[in-house]
Amino acid sequence: MNQLADRLQQIRTAALEALENITNQVELEEIRVRYFGRKGEYTTAMRGMGKLLPEERPAIGKLSNQVRTQLMETIESVATDLAQQKREQQLLAEQIDITLPGRSAQVGKKHPITQTLEIITYIFHGMGFQVAEGPEVELEYYNFDALNTPPEHPARDLQDTFYISEGVVLRTHTSPVQIRVMEKQQPPIRIIAPGRVYRRDYDISHTPMFHQVEGLLVDRNVSFSELKGVLYSFARQMFGQQTEVRFRPHFFPFTEPSAEVDISCPFCQKGCRTCSGTGWIEILGAGVVDPNVFRSVGYDPEQYTGFAFGMGVDRIAMIKFGITDLRLMLENDMRFAEQF
Repeated sequence: MNQLADRLQQIRTAALEALENITNQVELEEIRVRYFGRKGEYTTAMRGMGKLLPEERPAIGKLSNQVRTQLMETIESVATDLAQQKREQQLLAEQIDITLPGRSAQVGKKHPITQTLEIITYIFHGMGFQVAEGPEVELEYYNFDALNTPPEHPARDLQDTFYISEGVVLRTHTSPVQIRVMEKQQPPIRIIAPGRVYRRDYDISHTPMFHQVEGLLVDRNVSFSELKGVLYSFARQMFGQQTEVRFRPHFFPFTEPSAEVDISCPFCQKGCRTCSGTGWIEILGAGVVDPNVFRSVGYDPEQYTGFAFGMGVDRIAMIKFGITDLRLMLENDMRFAEQF
């Protein structure tokens, strides 16, 4: 009994002295294992309890509990102190030096497409056009049928149009907004319809999602010459008074006669890569509203005439700001936006 009691006292004294000199968690763990591991000194000593006489065991058991409790509490206390010291060191290392100059927050910039949309809206608002909006998930009727686009037209093929379900598509242009406005309102009408549109296309100058602005003017005795005047005014306000404009005959299902509209290349005099050496850049399509479109919304084409036009905002932005790759505008890179 005396030998085991003496051994327990020696273990307590040695362990307490060792714990006083601990400087880190690794050393603390070594002490814990040295005394309370599977082969630790305390664990080994307690195996001698089986050799004691029954009357000796209560006293030794009491002493062993005291030693174990004291040492474990000391180990926990040292662990708490070490953790506190580590936190204090971290806080000291992370302390902010208030004498250093501050860092200003990065300020966002308007995306070139947003800027272009605002400029286009401002120009047409100055000519009396109001902004109209419609859904991006559209009925096939509004996207094609009401716009005089027959079922066999290639634009309705799966390789060109995103179909959500039967009879429902992601709109391929914002012209459906024109139909919805005409269904609810009698002439005169003078609107533009800006918004996102979707087509199955992706390369240096096309993306599956892009932006368009469609325009519509309906009234009595509207002529093609008035359409030309509006588009001449728009082109010169957008690209400068030196800009030349030309109209080339074209075909669209919902306008007749129709034309594609080009502007003189703002980057060169004799031809460059942007204009493919022609000196001209296409910016939009336009024409006189087809009588079948008027009939689909209940207008009498004998009483009313009108014109419509549509332009790709992304393309206008590329020309306006000299952007060479359309895909750059989809990368959300602040360095890109800060240039404009």
